[in-house]
Amino acid sequence: MSSQLDININSGYSGMESQLYMTPAIINRVKELRMASGWTQEQLAHAAGVSRQSINSIERNRYVPSLELALTFARIFCCPTDQIFHLERP
Repeated sequence: MSSQLDININSGYSGMESQLYMTPAIINRVKELRMASGWTQEQLAHAAGVSRQSINSIERNRYVPSLELALTFARIFCCPTDQIFHLERP
């Protein structure tokens, strides 16, 4: 006698396909760029129109900024967004 637990169910996904569905982490250089500019978190927050706590959370990779905020950082730091943010591959 067998049960549903004994039956090998093929999910239909290959090993490569399953990697596509893994959410990569977004890594940022906000702290590095802020410090290179000689700014405090408060100064960057004021320039970006957000709270100092938001800057702190972004720098600690606890919060992923919106596209609008990412573009604002690009304008503030005078560089493309892909020089500030990138995907970490699993």
